[in-house]
Order: sequence, then C-alpha cells, then structure tokens
Amino acid sequence: MSASVPRLVIAAPSSGSGKTTVATGLMAAFAARGLAVSPHKVGPDYIDPGYHALATGRVGRNLDAYLCGPELVGPLFLHGAQGCDIAVVEGVMGLYDGAAGEGELASTAHVAKLLGAPVVLVVDASSQSRSVAALVHGFASWDPEVRVGGVILNKVASDRHEELLREALEQAGVPVLGVLRRAAQVSTPSRHLGLVPVAERQGAAVEAVAAMAAQVADGCDLGALEALARAAGAVPGGSAPWTPASPTHHPTRSDEAAERRAPVVAIAGGPAFTFSYAEHAELLVAAGAEVVPFDPLRDEELPEGTAGLVIGGGFPEVYASELSANEPLRKAVAELAGSGAPVAAECAGLLYLCRELDGLPMCGVLDAGARMSERLTLGYRDAVAIGDSVLAAAGTRMRGHEFHRTVVEPGSGAEPAWGVRGPRPRVEGFVQRGVHASYLHTHWASEPGVARRFVERCRTS
Repeated sequence: MSASVPRLVIAAPSSGSGKTTVATGLMAAFAARGLAVSPHKVGPDYIDPGYHALATGRVGRNLDAYLCGPELVGPLFLHGAQGCDIAVVEGVMGLYDGAAGEGELASTAHVAKLLGAPVVLVVDASSQSRSVAALVHGFASWDPEVRVGGVILNKVASDRHEELLREALEQAGVPVLGVLRRAAQVSTPSRHLGLVPVAERQGAAVEAVAAMAAQVADGCDLGALEALARAAGAVPGGSAPWTPASPTHHPTRSDEAAERRAPVVAIAGGPAFTFSYAEHAELLVAAGAEVVPFDPLRDEELPEGTAGLVIGGGFPEVYASELSANEPLRKAVAELAGSGAPVAAECAGLLYLCRELDGLPMCGVLDAGARMSERLTLGYRDAVAIGDSVLAAAGTRMRGHEFHRTVVEPGSGAEPAWGVRGPRPRVEGFVQRGVHASYLHTHWASEPGVARRFVERCRTS
C-alpha cells in the first residue's frame, strides 16, 4: 500500500478536553462522507478503540511506542490503514505526556512525529477567552518537529464566546478548524477504569457515536480537516506495513502438515472481557491456529476442540456474579488448564482463573484470591520472563502495562511469570504447567515468537 495515507492526530493539552468525542465524531463524520476510515489510538487504551470501531466499521488499533518500540509504530499504522482513504489517530493524555521518566517516549507528540502526521489540538475553552491564544501558541511552538495544523475549540458557551476566542487565536497563527458547543448527548459514562466499553452499552453507544458525528459535522470544517490530512505526505523512514507472518520463518513439510491440523485457540470476549489487541488474534492465525471467540457470561462450554485458551483484560469485577453463576464453563476452564493445555491470561483473565473474586467462586485454576481495591495500579512495566512458559523462554524481555483496581493474594506463585524491573524490582504472576497468568498487558507484535510458541504448545500438549 502507499505509505502516504492521509492522516490526522487528534490531541489535547490535557485529559478531559474532548479528544474522544472529537476523534470518534470525526471518524464517523468522514465515514458518512463515504470515506474508508482507519481508526487508531495512541497508548495502551482498550476502550476508546471500541468506540472507534463503532464509528468506522473497522477494527480499532493501538499505536504504542513503549510496548512495541518506536520502530513498529509506522508499520503497525500502515498495517491497520491498508485499503483506507484516511486515518484518524486519537492521542493520549496531554500532547506531550509520555511514559513516566522516559521523556517524550510514547507520547502523542512522539507518535505524531513517527507518523509525520499533522496534529489537531482540541482545547476545552469553557473557562477562558483571550488566554486560549497563549495556550495554543505554547503547544504549537514547544517542539518544532510537531506540526499543529489547527485547533478545535470545545465546550464553547455562546456566539459571543466563540467570537472572542477566534479573535484571540488570529494572533497565534493556528487556524480554527472547528467550534463545538456543550452537548450532553455525546457524553459517555465512566467508572473506576474509565469509559464504559461499547460491548456493555450496545444501543446507547450507537446513539452516542451518532451524536458525536452530528456535532463534529455541524461544528467542524470537514473539508479543511481532510485537506490537512491529505497534506501529510509519506510516513517517515520508508516504513512497510507490519505483517503477522514471521519474517524469519520458512515453512517445512512438517510445518505444512501441522498447519493442516490447525489447533483451536479460544479467545474470551463479550462484555466481561473486552480488552484485546487485534494483532494478537492475527498473530495466532498466522502461526497456524484457528481462533474462535466465546463469551464466558453466556457460553457454558468452550468452543469445540479447544486446544488453547487466551483470556485478556476487561471487567470481571463488574460481572463477578454472572461469571460465578456459569459453573459449567468454570469447570471446563479448570479441566482444560488441568490437562496441561496452554492458557494465557492477562489482568481480568488472571482474576477469572483465581479461586475467588470478591468472595465469589471463579475457576480455581490458581490457588489465589482476588478482590477489589481502592488503589489504582497504573503504569508501564519493563519485564523479563523468570522461567520457561507457554508464552516465552526464560530471559525473554517484554514491556507491559498495568491498569487495575484489584489485588491478587498471593501476587505470584511458586513459579512467577515476570520479574518486573525498575526502582522497586518484584516478581509477579503465575506459571504452572501450561498456564501463564499475569496482571501485565503485553503487545505480542513486539515479540511475534510469543504467538508461534503458544500455537506450537497447543499442537503438542
């Protein structure tokens, strides 16, 4: 595909400015114009991509320079944007906020530079007038390599307020590409870990995305935004699209025979398990697996022929009663794990494999209990595999992300999954037989051998 796909990055001075509303609304508004829109999100966020997918009809994808490394940002972007007319990338936090103690790494500004993409700054103008010019000028001039191509003013109170803001911004030299009034119907409900995922809202989420699209279409100059995106040029560095196929693997006859016996890898989904990177399933398929989704809230059996199980993140604490009530599936998961079959569980998956969650019985695969906590655990992690497992050989280094308000006791088993490096080194997670369970969310594109190793164990277990 062409490496010059039109693209925009939607950023803001801080969280809460309206990035998700503008980015999602812009995606839907472009799609309504007949454009094939590629949706992306900076950072490890799993929830916003669900709204992006609803707006565009395409899988929402993440671009994380910490988890995957800066060198993969361009290729992963091009992989997701194949066949699209335009791409919209929603930023994370404030424009220049990145991984703690790592400078610009993984910030929206960093990703924008890696993509060579113009930035549209969304500013919450609700409590300012002329000061908006100083704010925008500061963000536009802070890093000369970041091109702020325009601003969208959000939460504007009145025509007079808009007039004052526009007058002030004429001095900043950054064009106003949109003005949005306050609109309650575009808000999305939040709880302890952020927005409520699309899978849990169904019709309400559809209505919210439609309202975002209408607001953006009414308040923004879509023609000017599209023109800005089309002026982006080629992605820097001559990037080629990422591919889930291993570039170093050359199939042999025995490999080809194994491919014909594609093992079934069941992936948990539904409202309780909404956190997953699209590339994980793609890597599993490329490694020769047949990927079959299932919903632990409703399905009483694992998919027929399940040889391996992947349980990602989500909100099992919200659905603990329903998960516990589905005793047939809990027993099926325990039996699969007891047989030595490969099981990979992250965060919510870890909780589901525990003996109990907030006093309610779970699968009992791990001799550990889980409970809700008042404390938010959040941040990037640099980890190394303590021993061999179905996912990684001992010594394999991977970067991960932790994001939860729960506690598992004990925090690790006799064989921990990871050693977490940093100022406070610790071990974390559980490895027992074919089970690898941990709080860390990892992006397998950074270490494609993870998926191949997992599928190979599915064939031989």
